[in-house]
Amino acid sequence: MNDESLVLRVAGRPVGRYLTRPELAPKLSPRPYLHPVTTLAGTAVTELSPADHLHHLGVGVAVPDVEGHNFWGGRTYVRDRGPTELDNHGTQRHAAFQLRDPDGFVEELRWIAAGAELLRERRTVAATELTDTAWALDFTFSLTNTTAGPLSIGSPATNGRPRAAYGGFFWRARKEAEPPVVFTADTEGEDAVHGARARWVALAGATWTLVFAGATDRTRRDPWFVRTTEYPGVGSSLAHEERLPVPAGETVVRRVVTVVADGRLDRGEAAALVRKAVSA
Repeated sequence: MNDESLVLRVAGRPVGRYLTRPELAPKLSPRPYLHPVTTLAGTAVTELSPADHLHHLGVGVAVPDVEGHNFWGGRTYVRDRGPTELDNHGTQRHAAFQLRDPDGFVEELRWIAAGAELLRERRTVAATELTDTAWALDFTFSLTNTTAGPLSIGSPATNGRPRAAYGGFFWRARKEAEPPVVFTADTEGEDAVHGARARWVALAGATWTLVFAGATDRTRRDPWFVRTTEYPGVGSSLAHEERLPVPAGETVVRRVVTVVADGRLDRGEAAALVRKAVSA
């Protein structure tokens, strides 16, 4: 463990590496991320800069539109033009750790674009053992508008692209020969789950399952962004139908707890582990 990265451990076993100052091209919107994240048996469940989306960086926070600045990476969706290469990328800069332990950390980050700070983030991450085959990643981020005026957060959806309301917590999962299965407590399949408000969403690969749960009432009001066919990924939608305003000095807080399990869980097993993880 050093100033550039740290290793998260559960019961002494490494389950994730967090890189604070990655060397990335500006168009990837450089930002800290977790990768690789693994199950307790050692199966990797994240991907870093895959060929299909070079700007997908494991687990972290990514927002495609903060007052017109791209903190997601890649092209920007422009109304009536579509995905467009713009010189508008921001950077999330690690400022300091308030806490660093083997099972978690508290970090301060500065969101910088065009030479100015737009947001200050406090990120709290904790890893907890649930069973012999499952652990939980508890991820909270608080974004404070540090400018003198109001800001707003948008998405390709609010800029005119249907069903593309990504932005917020995002987990790029492992791509395998077959797409993963996605389900909630009462529905399944990408078309049904994408854009839904559900207490939890499970993504099940060949030998692993991820179960994402909003851990606060406000987080649970955000619809889920889900991809399985094009690529495997799950995230939140801070700006689903309209832009999210962030007045000067105000803070947006979200908390997502993810169960990382070996094997393919069924609905009952997923729900039980979520209950344990969120109450832990």
